[in-house]
Amino acid sequence: MADGGALRAHLVAAGLAGRVTTSREKSLRSYALFAARDPRQTLGLDPEGVWDAGALLALMADRCGVSPDPAHTSGQDVIDPDCTMAALDAFAERLARAARDRIPVLLGTGHPDRLLGFYGALAAALSAAGCAVLTPGYGRCVDVPTPFGVRRHVLRYIAGVAVLRHAEPGDPPRQGAHTHSPLPVRVALAAAAERGGVLPGLVVGDHGFLCGAGQLGFDAIGLGDSDDPAVFVAEAEGRVAVAVPLDDSARADDYRPLSRYVLRRAWLVQ
Repeated sequence: MADGGALRAHLVAAGLAGRVTTSREKSLRSYALFAARDPRQTLGLDPEGVWDAGALLALMADRCGVSPDPAHTSGQDVIDPDCTMAALDAFAERLARAARDRIPVLLGTGHPDRLLGFYGALAAALSAAGCAVLTPGYGRCVDVPTPFGVRRHVLRYIAGVAVLRHAEPGDPPRQGAHTHSPLPVRVALAAAAERGGVLPGLVVGDHGFLCGAGQLGFDAIGLGDSDDPAVFVAEAEGRVAVAVPLDDSARADDYRPLSRYVLRRAWLVQ
């Protein structure tokens, strides 16, 4: 699916853009929490600007295509597929530059159940192009605060992509844990810096992996849903180079056309 028109149609049909599963209520609540600097929504970003709920709504309308009307408070949210397509093209351009320069890359996701395949395809293509796909801090413990107290996790890499795994007795043996925390990428980057290790020239991810890396000054690109204002604030403030607006809760298979599209646009597949 290299054709942009076909991919745009897929985005709408799969609910990745157009009318998405994220509710308007959830998005507005996220904007209010970010405005209050709630760490569950700042995702490791320390914003420079004064972002109140109104400013965030205007930003998200511009970057994602959500309704700018503050009186629109219920129903499903909307992401403009043209915003998604434009951001995917910029995302692909940045991947092409990384491959051309053969820079080391670090990939990570807080949505391993949905997005592991997307990032794994990028990792494989970048590795084949001569980029070092970094896996620093493998096996290190990451203690993440949750509403139920601090929970111990372990940093793992699956198909070259950093994820958190549950590490406490009784935790489900899942492939990876859903997280918004910036702690995993901080642990990974700290491990990479030890003893003069190799640091990434590009970080690719979402949630805390993306914003946490951008906050630390690393070149970062990634994905954000309509209820992830931190991702788009980070882009607006220059901490994230490219933020792609799309629904991050679709079926894992629905993201495969996106990886194929950006890899073709980046000349990383034949």
